[in-house]
Amino acid sequence: MKKVAVFGSTGSIGQSTLEVIRNNPNQYQVYALAAFKSVALMAQQCIEFNPQYALLVDAQAAAELKQSLQNIPSCTTQVLVGVRELNGLAKADYDILVAAIVGAAGLQSTLAAAQASKTILLANKESLVMSGQIFIDEVKKHGAKLLPVDSEHNAIFQSLPSEYQKDYLNQDICDFGVKSIILTGSGGPFLNEPLASLSSKTPAQAVAHPNWSMGQKISVDSATMMNKGLELIEACWLFGVQPDFIEVLIHPQSVIHSMVRYLDGSVLAQLGAPDMKTPIANCLAFPQRIVSGSEHYDFITGSSFDFKAPDFERFPNLYLAKQAFKLGQESTTVLSAANEVHVEAFLKEQISFTDIAKFNQIILESYQPAAVDDIDSILAIDQQARRLAEQKLQEA
Repeated sequence: MKKVAVFGSTGSIGQSTLEVIRNNPNQYQVYALAAFKSVALMAQQCIEFNPQYALLVDAQAAAELKQSLQNIPSCTTQVLVGVRELNGLAKADYDILVAAIVGAAGLQSTLAAAQASKTILLANKESLVMSGQIFIDEVKKHGAKLLPVDSEHNAIFQSLPSEYQKDYLNQDICDFGVKSIILTGSGGPFLNEPLASLSSKTPAQAVAHPNWSMGQKISVDSATMMNKGLELIEACWLFGVQPDFIEVLIHPQSVIHSMVRYLDGSVLAQLGAPDMKTPIANCLAFPQRIVSGSEHYDFITGSSFDFKAPDFERFPNLYLAKQAFKLGQESTTVLSAANEVHVEAFLKEQISFTDIAKFNQIILESYQPAAVDDIDSILAIDQQARRLAEQKLQEA
C-alpha cells in the first residue's frame, strides 16, 4: 500500500482525495493530514482514516483537535501544530504528497517534499506561480516526481505522449511533435453579462460557479479568470514553454479540460465530467488507472460544446498574468500576492468586483523586484507585495 499525506485535507481537493482513497482502500493508506484550523472536519477525517499524524497550523485549533480525539480509543493519531512541524512532516516517511494547501502557506511544505524526493501531486498553485524556477530546479535536483492535479494541467499531461510523460521535466515538448497547448476555462458566472454590469456584482454572485464546486477564493479567481492566468503561468513552468505557446480558450461546459495540438494537425483532448476526483485518481495511480468515484460523462444527454476566445477587456487579469510571467517569477509572486489581498477585500465588500483587476495592475506596475534565487527572498517579495496592496487599498 502507498502511504499518502494530504496537506489541505479539509479543502475541496483534500476531501476529493480522501474520497478516491475511500474507493481504493487496499491500495492507499492515509499517513498524514494537514489543514489550517478546521477542527470538526479534521476530527471526522482522523476518526475515519486514523492517520499517524494530523496537523493544524492554528495552535488553538490543534489543541481542540487533540482534546476531541482523546475520547476516541480507536483513533491513535498524533496531533501536530504549526508551520515548522508542517514543513518537517513534509519530509516524513510516506510515499505521496497531495499538496493542496491554498496560497503561499503551502509553498514551503511543498518545497520541503521536493527536497525529500517525494512524489508530489501538485494542487498548490503558488509553488509554481511564486517560485517556478526555484521549485522546478529543486524537483529535478532531488529526483522528486511531480504530477499536476489541476484539471487543466492534468488534461494536458494526459494528452501528451507516454514517452514524454515519463521524464517530462527534463524533456523538450517540441521534440514530441507538439505545436501548441490549449488551456480551456469556463469563463465563470459572468461570461455573458454586460461589461457595464460587472462592477456591481456581489461576492455571492461571484462564488456561484456554474460547473465546479470550489472554495471562495478560487471561485472569485474563476470569475475574473485570474485562475486561468495563474494556470497559464503554471503550465509554462510545468511544460517548459513560453506564454505564446499556450492558447487560452473559453469552454463554458467544462467538459474538455484542455487539449494539445500536434504538428500533423491532430488535436488530442482529455474530457470528463467536472469532478476533481478524476485528475486526482489519475495522479495517484499513474501510470495505472483506478476507480475515482466520478460519474462518466454522458455524450447523449450532455450539452453541445462551445468555444470562444477570451476578451481581455472582460478578463484583464489574464493579460496581467501573461505580462507577469514575461517579467519573471518575482513579478508572478507580486501578482499572486496582490490578487489574494484584493480578492479578500472584495469578499469583505470593501472593493468592487472590477476593482480586483484594477488594483492588481497598480501593484504589478508599481513593484517590480530584482531577481532572486532563494525561497526566503521570494517570501519576502510576497509579504512586501501584500503590504503594498493593503496600503494602496487604504489610500483609495
